[in-house]
This record gives sequence, structure tokens and C-alpha cells, in this order.
Amino acid sequence: MENFTGGITVIPGDSDYLGLCAAVIVAVQTTCFIISATLKIDKLNDLVGGSNFVLLAWLTFGLAQTYHARQIVVSVVVTVWGLRLSLFLFYRVLKTGEDWRFDGLRTNPLKLSIFWILQAIWVFTTGLPVYIVNSPRTNQGSADLRPLDYVGLVVAVFGLLCEAIADHQKNKFRNGPANKGRPCMVGIWSWSRHPNYFGEITVWWGIFIMCASTFEGWHWAATISPLVITILLLFISGIPMLEQNAIKRYTDDPDFWSYRRNTSPVVPMPRRLYAALPRPAQFLCCCECPCYSTRQEPEKEPIA
Repeated sequence: MENFTGGITVIPGDSDYLGLCAAVIVAVQTTCFIISATLKIDKLNDLVGGSNFVLLAWLTFGLAQTYHARQIVVSVVVTVWGLRLSLFLFYRVLKTGEDWRFDGLRTNPLKLSIFWILQAIWVFTTGLPVYIVNSPRTNQGSADLRPLDYVGLVVAVFGLLCEAIADHQKNKFRNGPANKGRPCMVGIWSWSRHPNYFGEITVWWGIFIMCASTFEGWHWAATISPLVITILLLFISGIPMLEQNAIKRYTDDPDFWSYRRNTSPVVPMPRRLYAALPRPAQFLCCCECPCYSTRQEPEKEPIA
């Protein structure tokens, strides 16, 4: 190890810690893949994903030894988000025993390895603003937080609350014996079909805004962070998978179809307001993507 500009570098020439972050991610993901593939378990999949962010945030923060207010705030926000999400998902899979999303991967090491590789890419790209802002070479400006930092903090905290409330309400709903086999349409879920994903996307846009107040030159490559989490959840492994599973599971439930037609997929809003929007506005403002529907819906019914 060697010191530079008040910080410690572990890998020669890696003054921004990106190489170190990549190495840690690869080591953690590889180890956990081997354990999961050998034991054929799902327990580590989501637990490791969020925990990686927490580990890397404090690793880069500690090595930098600059201790700016922005670095502290960003690292704390990432820790709250990462630990809450990881522990919640870990608790859920312990309760259910298995995660249905990995039914086709659990006994297939090759397919399972793709998941762990993609998760490694997700952790590196999404956490990029955090690793950059914690670098001792990043110009933090004054020691005080700037207006943009406060804007980002408000956005991130709002996202954290949305995601936590959504997870709590759905977990409470599912624990009710009378709700077995029924879709969750209560609380914040009555305004959004995926409020937890809206919260997660919002968290990372907020973190990006906080970090962006220090960006110069190539640092703006970190714009990929909120874009990756947004694209991933809206179009790849998040909502499309859950929407198709819900359609398959509740296809004979007329209340589900009414809920689906009249409730925003992502951005929370009153059902009557969403139902009144024309289809183009639902797509542009509320992310109602055509890829969410692969089955013909019944004729529309009036909103209850």
C-alpha cells in the first residue's frame, strides 16, 4: 500500500479505487456463486447484491481518509438502502425457502453464473458515483454541502421511504391468511403496481444528484448509474418478469385486470387520474411499457 493526497492506494496506479472495487466485486461474486451452485440455494443471491454496495462504500471511504460531509452522507444513504433491502430480501427467502425467479437456474451452474456475472456488472456500474465521490482525488470543493447535495438527499430519502413502505405493506398483506392467492392492491400499492421499484430508482437518482456536484471530466460517465438501474428494473429483470408472472397467476381474477388497467405501473398516482390519461401519456409519464402485456385482456370495466 502507498499513501497519496491523503489517501491509501492498494493497487498501484488505481488512485480512484475503481480497480479495487472491481476486484472486490469479482472475488465476492465468484465465492458466493460457488457456494450457491454447490449447495443449490437462493439464500445468498439478493443478500450479497445489496451488501456489496455497503462494503464498497465504506471501503473506499476509509481508504480515502478525506472524510468530507458529502462522502459521509452518500455512504450513509447507501448503507441504509443496501442493508434494509438485503436483510428484507434475505428474510423473505428464508421464510419462503426458495425464490421462484431462480427455478430455472438453481440446478444449472452455467445459467446461474450468468446471474452472478450480471449482478457484478450491476454493482459496479450502479455504485460508480459512490466510488468516484469517495475517491481522494475527487475535488469536493468546500467542506459544506451544496444546494444540489440537499436536493439529491431529499430525492434519495423520499425513494428510501417509498421502497421501505411498499415492502412493509406487501409483506403485511401477504401474511394475512385471508389474502392468500390475492394480489396486493392496498396502501401505496393502490397507486402503483410496483412502488418498491419506483422507490429504488428514485434512491439512485438522488444519490447520483448528490455525487454529481463534484463531477469533472470523465466522472460524468457515472451517469450510467441511474440509467442502468432504471433500464434494468423497467425493461429487463424487474417489472417485465413480475408483470408476466402476475398475469399468469391472476389471469382469472377480474379484480386484478381492473387493478392492472387502472393503476400506474411505476409512478404512484390516484387510479382515476391514471385511468383518465391517454395511452401515450401513460407510456411517457408513467412507464406503461407495451412489453408488460403478452396476453389479451378482458374488455374494460368502469372503475369501482
